[in-house]
Amino acid sequence: MIPAQQVLVRAAGLVTEGRACALATVVRVDPPASTKPGDRALITTDGAVVGWVGGACSEPIVVREALRALADGETRMLRIGPAEALEGAPPGVVACATSCASEGTVEVLVEPQLPAPLLAVVGESPAAAMLVRLASAIGWRVETELDARADAVVVATMGRADEATLEAALATPAGYVGLVASARRAGVVLAELRRRGLNEEALTRVRSPAGLDLGPANQSEIAVAILAELVAWRHARRDDPVELAEAVDPVCGMAVAAGGPAESLRHAGTIYFFCSEDCRARFRLDPERYLAPDVA
Repeated sequence: MIPAQQVLVRAAGLVTEGRACALATVVRVDPPASTKPGDRALITTDGAVVGWVGGACSEPIVVREALRALADGETRMLRIGPAEALEGAPPGVVACATSCASEGTVEVLVEPQLPAPLLAVVGESPAAAMLVRLASAIGWRVETELDARADAVVVATMGRADEATLEAALATPAGYVGLVASARRAGVVLAELRRRGLNEEALTRVRSPAGLDLGPANQSEIAVAILAELVAWRHARRDDPVELAEAVDPVCGMAVAAGGPAESLRHAGTIYFFCSEDCRARFRLDPERYLAPDVA
């Protein structure tokens, strides 16, 4: 277990590398509990935990809610404890009942740490230079050459190897691929890419002219129009639903994250997931007891 301060350092390092994680901080404890205010952990996108926010009663809940926070980008306050201790929880607090023997209650703040998008701006045109400055000013990570990790790519080579650069950009998983060119020039570029064998599905990813339509615009204004479209694209992307892999522990009935480091067991061809090793061990001893129709 690493110190709480080191958890913050580790989280900052992950976000700098472009990797999302969630910070979980214990803010209040009603004993008995195995944690104390100030204890902290980070949860990665695969459900791995670094740090400490409690044992088998609370950690699976924190992991589940951290993954939900990473999916929707929303911070949440958790109150974890026996059902009777959760009555009257304030609005906005996520009440999470446990079936553990401990009667303690823990409140945990879960904060998603989402890296800024990575934008690759390829080209030496004035529009490209201005876009680099503007995107950096609003906190985006920016590269001035094609990067396979980029979330968005803008090709602003202004006729210098447009086809080769755009073809390479379309080979990446970037969600936004924009070409700075006139409608006529864009048509020529896309025709050449068709000739090279790119299919229509790939070509429909190209946004050209890149940026919002502001009418006649100079190079700096083109950069502003592109950035405005990128910001709109980013927020629209956040609205897309993210499917989370969750399962119900057949022993205690708790919803848990499925996959990653979660406790699991294969029985009769089906993989079951558990909140803790204790639940998994009880299931292993008598699976049919927990798979009976009258067991929730």
